[in-house]
Amino acid sequence: MKKVFIIIIAIFVLAILSFVLISLNLNPTITGETVTELEYSYTKAICNETNFCQDYEIVCKGNQTIEIKPITGATIQHSRNWKDSRTKEQIEKSCD
Repeated sequence: MKKVFIIIIAIFVLAILSFVLISLNLNPTITGETVTELEYSYTKAICNETNFCQDYEIVCKGNQTIEIKPITGATIQHSRNWKDSRTKEQIEKSCD
């Protein structure tokens, strides 16, 4: 009876140790590296003189534009008398 109890305790301890080791291995660890420049993206409509607008994904790293990619199918042709409701600052905004 004593041997069975010791075996059950040993299995229980091994199960806990296994769980701890697996969970430590799955969690990211602190590397000591710092984030120097954040990379992010946003979408923006760019319109031409005929009021044809295309949405683009603007990819930034810090305040520098890395890439400007057109979004397929995200276009619209506005009428001649259409006025963009965005401010000049919003229209010309780039990576800040």
